[in-house]
Amino acid sequence: MNNKMTIKSYSDPQYEEEMTDVEPFVVHVNPATYTKTTQIKFSEEQAAGTSGGQSNHDKTEPVKLNFDFLLDRTGALGNESNAENGVEDDIEHFRKIALDFEGEIHKPRYLKLCWGSLIFKCQLEKLDIEYKLFNKEGKALRANLKCGFREFKEDTERVAENNNSSPDLSHMREVKEGDTLALMCHKIYGDTRYFNQVARHNNLTNFRRLEQGQRIFFPPIEKVQNG
Repeated sequence: MNNKMTIKSYSDPQYEEEMTDVEPFVVHVNPATYTKTTQIKFSEEQAAGTSGGQSNHDKTEPVKLNFDFLLDRTGALGNESNAENGVEDDIEHFRKIALDFEGEIHKPRYLKLCWGSLIFKCQLEKLDIEYKLFNKEGKALRANLKCGFREFKEDTERVAENNNSSPDLSHMREVKEGDTLALMCHKIYGDTRYFNQVARHNNLTNFRRLEQGQRIFFPPIEKVQNG
């Protein structure tokens, strides 16, 4: 059973059509570490009559993963040696999978990184190649691929996730241990001051004592404000 990270390529954003013209890329050595980056962008707004700006959430960027993939054809790490071509064929394989322009979709391929419990749908964003150890013809026997992958989500999936926490949508929530109506309003609307209106929408006579498992309807914020 292969337990090394494998990179598969797809022609469609639904990840239903795996490309068959080239084999999935299997790393020579599993990475020892990798970094995961999440970036939140803010917009600056300045209120009239003030000298300072207020930072408002604009959007959350797609998750990015950065890996170093070591390629080795010396035979020292247990991989098949290739003293003649070194890692050139491996680099070309990786470029074909992740970097080259794919005619069918008019862009680089959609990728899926598979490694144990890690399944990451993405596209290659950046590639730096560090060459090491050369044969007498100057061909590298070892190289380090420094890769940056950007998470890919289809538009419908991304919009659904963004709207899931939108205060402009209706929400049905189940009360959990420790929940209060004010706290739940803060989580959904970003403000506790709507708890009286939510209580009226749900005909709650004693909103200070919520029962665990109780289901509460949180209407769109416009209805709450007008309520």
